[in-house]
Amino acid sequence: MATFLYRLGRLAFRRRRLVLMLWIVVMAAVGIGSTRVSGTTSDSFTLPGTQSQKAIDLLEKEFPQAAANGATARVVFEAPKGEKLTSDAHKAEIGSLVAKLQKSPQVANVSDPFQSRQVSRSGTIAFAGVTYKVAQGDVNDAAQDVLKEVAADGEKSGLVVSLGGNAVKAESASKAAELIGLVVAAVALVITFGSLLAAGLPLLTAILGVLAAILAVTIATEFWDVASQATTLALMLGLAVAIDYALFIVSRYRNEIRDGHEPEEAAGRALGTAGSAVVFAGLTVIIALAGLSVIGIQMLTSMGLAAAFAVAVAVVIALTLLPALLGFAGMRIMKGKLLTRRMKALERGEGEAMGVRWARFVTRNPVRTLLASVAVLGLLAIPAMSLRMALPDDSTKAPDSTQRIAYDTIARGFGDGFNGPLTVVVDARDSDNPQTAAESTTAMLGKLDDIASVRPAAFNPDGDVAIIGVVPESAPTSETTKDLVSTIRDHGASLHTDTGADLMVTGTTAVNIDVSAKLGEAMVPYLAIVVGLALILLLLVFRSILVPLKAALGFLLSVVATLGVLVAVFQWGWLSDVFGVDQTAPIVSVLPILLIGVIFGLAMDYEVFLVTRMREEYVHGAEPTEAIVSGFRHGARVVTAAAVIMISVFAGFLLDDTAIVKSIGLGLAAAVLFDAFVVRMTIVPAVMTLVGRRAWALPKWLDRVMPDVDVEGEKLRQVLEAKQPHTSVNGDGSDDDRDSGRHTDVDSLVGAGVVSGSGGAYTPARSRQEAALTPPDAVLTPPEGALTETDVPAAEAGEQPAKTPRARLGKGLRKRLPRKS
Repeated sequence: MATFLYRLGRLAFRRRRLVLMLWIVVMAAVGIGSTRVSGTTSDSFTLPGTQSQKAIDLLEKEFPQAAANGATARVVFEAPKGEKLTSDAHKAEIGSLVAKLQKSPQVANVSDPFQSRQVSRSGTIAFAGVTYKVAQGDVNDAAQDVLKEVAADGEKSGLVVSLGGNAVKAESASKAAELIGLVVAAVALVITFGSLLAAGLPLLTAILGVLAAILAVTIATEFWDVASQATTLALMLGLAVAIDYALFIVSRYRNEIRDGHEPEEAAGRALGTAGSAVVFAGLTVIIALAGLSVIGIQMLTSMGLAAAFAVAVAVVIALTLLPALLGFAGMRIMKGKLLTRRMKALERGEGEAMGVRWARFVTRNPVRTLLASVAVLGLLAIPAMSLRMALPDDSTKAPDSTQRIAYDTIARGFGDGFNGPLTVVVDARDSDNPQTAAESTTAMLGKLDDIASVRPAAFNPDGDVAIIGVVPESAPTSETTKDLVSTIRDHGASLHTDTGADLMVTGTTAVNIDVSAKLGEAMVPYLAIVVGLALILLLLVFRSILVPLKAALGFLLSVVATLGVLVAVFQWGWLSDVFGVDQTAPIVSVLPILLIGVIFGLAMDYEVFLVTRMREEYVHGAEPTEAIVSGFRHGARVVTAAAVIMISVFAGFLLDDTAIVKSIGLGLAAAVLFDAFVVRMTIVPAVMTLVGRRAWALPKWLDRVMPDVDVEGEKLRQVLEAKQPHTSVNGDGSDDDRDSGRHTDVDSLVGAGVVSGSGGAYTPARSRQEAALTPPDAVLTPPEGALTETDVPAAEAGEQPAKTPRARLGKGLRKRLPRKS
């Protein structure tokens, strides 16, 4: 793969105008398509096989006029202060608004508040229930417009009107979150690269990639049910990973330029090395997100696939458009005042990078840092033991949204339970006395606690299936309501024994409870699959047993610590004012399993980018501890910048007013913080210091059967090095005595530096920055007697060359090879 990407990088660089034109065509196509082909988003939750869904399917057959699977809305009316809705004027106005709703072509039926006893005891609040013939995602713009017109007409007459229910289209999220994330990302990129141009390329490609992905998802809403939060998640992840992937490639490209390569060659090498890691990291994220579809919940499937598609676009744009843009930038990408100051400081040998200092601290104190890190994550994970999950309803909407106002108004006028009524279905088709079965069920319901009201049974035309409306006293997401549903279902066994009828509970609240239970059951198996996948992938990449185990355990620590933070903030209310949480509630059911998939992908990103360089240094002879430090020397700055960018992008969504978006933003930001800085940059080097060489041990039999996954581009480097000419330098500094027998080659190549002097001395550059700054005609003073890395003097003519050890130059280490006379 590295060789293919090397060729792709050079091709995109060389044919940059063609690549740019192709991307312009793609952007234009999805842009035009999204304006002509697009549907509406949906937040419906269906799960075949659950009791609630079986009941809905039965009602669709036996009560077709009820549109049991259709979308619903509530138009909530509140009288002006000091007035009541029961006045003749207000009753007439509400009656005309109900009539207008009934004329909407997609509406199946509308309940008049005064005929359906949907007026509060105080007479100040009432609501009309609207049931549509179509499912939630199929409610068209015309039907939405009728709802808005009804609300506007009611407001003109002096009423306070709000709209709730799943038929009401969600309001667009604020753009402040994306803007703040982009600003912080831009600052982090400028600090990392020291150049505005270099910082601008990742931002540009990220914006284009996210735009293409969002437009494509918009087109997809015409053909599939797409959750309203799918585009938000795609935006979050697409923006974050696109910036990160471009950051890694641009950083490697600049390093290759400093090593003396021509820009086109540098682009090929950057894609062959960093690009390989980007492909691997992107695939892990895509697999984890697409894997959410196996759970079988449409909302979660659409969110996972939309986000996976955004990540795929980010990978493709980083491998094609980015090298083309590097071609347009040319050598200007190496310019910048901050970069120049940084290089001059490196020339003077001033200090070490912070990442190196941190690595040395951890490797000197591995036990203390390991215990402290595990203790911190362990303490943060404690609240996760109290995790409660529920699907979002209108109570999780923004406080000033019409859905939230409608929810709060109904709760204030009728009680919390009116926001989540239950439908009890008595299937008496196999019973000898359906009427007795329905009456027995109604009597049973009247004796239960936490029930505000029970409506009389209504039969289908055949008289063998009945529905009974039940209004709980508690809120839809409360544990009390969940227990009530379980209690009612438990009575089904005795009802079947006594009458032969079956009892089922459905309705939006029951559906949400069933879906939440399913997600809770699926979380542990999905986590096991993801951890197993992590072990296999990292085993292939690092050819080690302990490194994958350490990475998987660190991933688990990140997950439970993140869940602990979410429970503490959103469920317990800790720091609620800081994060703008206006009320506590269970964690959104889709969030834990979604976080597992996302954290897995991001964790593998940082593991690969950081540990790959450690393995490379170790394979080339560095001691285990020095390999760790060297890995930080080359990767800490980039990984830190990538983590800061991701955290800033995710944390920006805390400004959103919607609870689900806010919780996703905090969860992802906390996950990156824990995994990047606590796990990968603290626990990982501490553990690897303690295990030493054993970290890279692999049984020989396993090494023989495993495929060689060349993520770090080692094979590519070998191929490229084999093509480079080996120049011999003789005693007087000329290079034309290769065949004289005076010199012989060592099996390594000269790194960046200058050859000079009559002794054929080679002075390696102290750093890549020095190599880039050294003029081609500069001559550095060599240490006396030093020889080039590629040349070792041989014996005089007729003698066999003496065997000498391989010279190891660079990284501050120089070995002088003795000259034979």
